[in-house]
Amino acid sequence: MRRPASLPVAVTAAAGGTPARDVEGAIERVISDIPAARTHEVADPDTAAGRIARDAAQKAALLSGSLALPPGPFGMLTVLPDIYLIWKVQRQMVADIFALYGREAELTRSHMLYCLFRHLASQVLRDVAVRAGQRVVVQQLTAGAMKTMLSTIGVKISQRIAGSAASRWVPVAGAAVVGAYAYWDTQQVARTAQRLLESTAATAGTPGAGPRER
Repeated sequence: MRRPASLPVAVTAAAGGTPARDVEGAIERVISDIPAARTHEVADPDTAAGRIARDAAQKAALLSGSLALPPGPFGMLTVLPDIYLIWKVQRQMVADIFALYGREAELTRSHMLYCLFRHLASQVLRDVAVRAGQRVVVQQLTAGAMKTMLSTIGVKISQRIAGSAASRWVPVAGAAVVGAYAYWDTQQVARTAQRLLESTAATAGTPGAGPRER
């Protein structure tokens, strides 16, 4: 199977032998390249964000289900590329949701990490977003703290990959399960982004928001 040209070499390894450091590297690439938003601020961002979340979830489900169709070892080869491509869909969705609320200038690597993985690694990311009164503030992580977070999340994701790889041996049923999970996962990312934005809506632009990371 030829790997997609857009994928880093690290994400082409077979899932069964995927080390956590490769997953960590893929996560770092995903959060470091924040895409330009394809939306703009609207009067009713909640409704618009819901539509974007559904569209992204459907795209993720179709993509993930399609990549899970090849049986046996060929299906195993798609696990990491699948996850990487889903993260890219989710990354764009987060950028678009931030723009709907007029907050795209605030979106940083720390925000992206929190939104993408909060539902999968809540204990790891619990100190990234802290409550200050009625709002939630995402702390801008130092290089060392970011490295530690990426390493820990990489281990968790690699364990999930090992657990889900078996579904690739059952092509049709496995594809349905994988697609359903991708839909649910993308919806969780959208909810995290919306809750974060709603919690800070009244105080957007205050010093607690922090400068944009580069």
